Amino acid sequence: MSLSDAGEAVSSCLFDMAAVDSFSLLLREIGRSCNCYIETLALIGALYTAKTCFTFVNDTYTLIRLHFIPRLVRRADLVKLYGKWAVVTGCTSGIGKSYAKELASRKVNIILISRNKEKLEVLAKEIADTYKVETAIVVADFSKGSEIYPAIKSALAGKEIGILVNNVGLFYTHPDYFTNLTEDKIWELINVNIGAANMMVHMVLPEMVQRKKGAIVNVSSMSCCQPTPLMTAYSASKAYLDHFSRALHYEYAPQGIFVQSLIPFFISTNLTKFSEQLTKKNFLVPSAEEYARHAVTTLGISRRTTGYWLHTIQFLMAQYLPEWLWAWGAYRLNNSLRLEATSQRPH
Repeated sequence: MSLSDAGEAVSSCLFDMAAVDSFSLLLREIGRSCNCYIETLALIGALYTAKTCFTFVNDTYTLIRLHFIPRLVRRADLVKLYGKWAVVTGCTSGIGKSYAKELASRKVNIILISRNKEKLEVLAKEIADTYKVETAIVVADFSKGSEIYPAIKSALAGKEIGILVNNVGLFYTHPDYFTNLTEDKIWELINVNIGAANMMVHMVLPEMVQRKKGAIVNVSSMSCCQPTPLMTAYSASKAYLDHFSRALHYEYAPQGIFVQSLIPFFISTNLTKFSEQLTKKNFLVPSAEEYARHAVTTLGISRRTTGYWLHTIQFLMAQYLPEWLWAWGAYRLNNSLRLEATSQRPH
């Protein structure tokens, strides 16, 4: 090897060493300059972890406070807290019927409002005989719109209405596409699911405000949590009830009025009779009686609740789902229920 070649080799080696030193130095400089960003990201991660832990602890506490502690302590005196009479709409079956019985078991007099006179009379007699309370009935079809309310107002006159349970609701025959609904069905959904609650609240609330006590329960649905395809108009009407209830509570809580948005998930009632799967009672699909027993204990405690502890767990999970994931899952579930229902129809 010539001297010139040796010199070039040494120069190349020195250059490589210098490059390595320069690269190491560059990495150190980058590390120093990024330290503030790394620390910021670490702080954000710590805050997110703390928030997640706090949310989990708070949700667990809420679950226990709402659904377990009230069942261990003495039952609240609803007559003393709110008044002598309760009005329950849509009460001849399902949640409404069971909720009315639960209120009667706490010695609240019951006014039953529904469209089937025979069923109303049978239920009124059953409640009066079983729980030794006064009962009254009002026959009204909420799908008829504004024409029914003067008669209801007259029937309620002179009674101390302490609790109003807006349970009356209308569902599709089964989950379906919006364009498959008839115009009559759409108006019925509006009149029953939205109009009824507004008009009944408007009717009884002034006297509650005068007495500075009262409770209003608006029965919404799990479908109010997120946009729910194949139940579009129904879920939108229940979302309205949820927002209506929450806003009303902020308006009238300072005047002693408790307003609750009750958000049940699947319950074994006539509303789910289109599906054999949903009419079978199980851990996640309770009977209306079991559901009502739990739901009444949340009255006066939570202004927005599912009313049932397993539904609360489902509700908490639903809140953290991205909208697209909820919609995707809801579409698949409702479409399978739609196909199940249509396949059961006689041809």
